[in-house]
Amino acid sequence: MPQTITKSCLSEHDQQVLNSVFNPLELTSSLAPRDINPDSSIPLVDNDDENCDVKILENSKLLELEGVKLAEAKNLDKALKMFNEALNLTPNRASIYNNRAQALRLAGRDEEALQDLNIAIEYADVQFKTKCHALCQRGVLYRKQDKLSDAKIDFEEAAKMGSQFARTQLVEINPFAALCNQMLREAFDKLK
Repeated sequence: MPQTITKSCLSEHDQQVLNSVFNPLELTSSLAPRDINPDSSIPLVDNDDENCDVKILENSKLLELEGVKLAEAKNLDKALKMFNEALNLTPNRASIYNNRAQALRLAGRDEEALQDLNIAIEYADVQFKTKCHALCQRGVLYRKQDKLSDAKIDFEEAAKMGSQFARTQLVEINPFAALCNQMLREAFDKLK
């Protein structure tokens, strides 16, 4: 007679292994507590500490947040102006480039968005969330342009940083993994 194993009997690692078998698209990671989705409406503003006047940095962040709100309201021209003003105050803040790239994507200006994402990734070495978000966003643009090998590189790096969204994208662009996961899911559904 098979023994039923409760979750409390399993180690955290064993629970993760079982979860990856039963929910292959919902892998867990101890690296990042929350998923990073490039289409998330949550504003991504770094709490970085630049070598500039505190008041200037504060004003830059306020302009950036206003730009995010305007972009969410589909007022993209004004949003882009706000991001530009924020960059005039603090030209090395990765999150401004990342958020401006999102507004540029929404405006259908993908090439300009890619340029901003490249800068955001370059400047975001110590800003974990911004770098991960920018990698996912750039991966989406590469995927849209059918540059799957470039998209895969970005999604792999973001997945290592803990992005659930990036993991899902990696499965979607790998037809063998998607087929295998589908067959595995169907097999387990039949066992239920």
